[in-house]
Amino acid sequence: MKKPIVLGIVGDSAAGKTTITKGIAQVLGEDRVTTICTDDYHRYNRVDRARLGITALHPDCNYLDIIEQHLKLLKDGQPILKPHYNHSTGDFDPPNYVEAKEFIIVEGLLGYYTKAMRDCYDVRLYLAPPEELRFQWKMKRDTSKRGHTAEAVRKEMQMREPDSEAFIRPQRKWADMVICFYPPPEHKEETGGHLNVSIVLRPTLPTHPDLSQVLEEGGNGLKLVLDRDMDLPVDRLEISGAITDAKAKQLEDLLWSYIPGEHHHLRNDDIGTITGTTGETLKSHPLALSQLLIAYHLLTAASGVVK
Repeated sequence: MKKPIVLGIVGDSAAGKTTITKGIAQVLGEDRVTTICTDDYHRYNRVDRARLGITALHPDCNYLDIIEQHLKLLKDGQPILKPHYNHSTGDFDPPNYVEAKEFIIVEGLLGYYTKAMRDCYDVRLYLAPPEELRFQWKMKRDTSKRGHTAEAVRKEMQMREPDSEAFIRPQRKWADMVICFYPPPEHKEETGGHLNVSIVLRPTLPTHPDLSQVLEEGGNGLKLVLDRDMDLPVDRLEISGAITDAKAKQLEDLLWSYIPGEHHHLRNDDIGTITGTTGETLKSHPLALSQLLIAYHLLTAASGVVK
């Protein structure tokens, strides 16, 4: 059996890692995907972190050596006994037995921090939403799902900022793709289905899909330009949150044409969906197209690139 194909997704807290993972797994087939979070490898629980004055973002607060060991085992197709950090209680639950499947998605804060970790991935993704938008996402998540007060969330983000700057954001340089969802200038209050997305495509990936037949028509909320990111040359794909249904479907059809037929029965309208502020289901074309593009790169790796 070929070694599993491993995707890394790194970004700060509430950057959208779990949301983007969901659609990628839907394209690949959820029964073929193992998903783990490196945030489970915290060294201290919430009470001890407060007592020691250390944040969960600091490398010293995480068992990086065990993350390295477990990533290597999974990459070799071996199972692991993974720790489980409970974000609601701030403490540790019993560990989980995790088996390596055909695709492995590893999301978390410090997934690219060491070379040993970076070497385990076939595709590396970094999420970089604007800080104001990430703050809104974190406030919504931590107050509605994790039982925190708004004041506690604001205090935590302020305390974490130095470690975000020192340890999280520099990992961007190791990514093959950098994805930034952001509100359009005319709707700065947008936080959901109509966000624009900017996708940095670095030459560290062996190939990118040919989008020329869609791009050559121009306009309609889609643009590919040459740019620089962290002083390196890149391609940048821009997808507007206001892209028309017809244009989005045209690009979606093109991306699906590059995906092996065995996955086509998994195509459904749930890809690219998010939950709105009042619990309603919203469709984001930029999110769906981003998820498809990432899945394309994983399937390309699976078809011939073995590390």
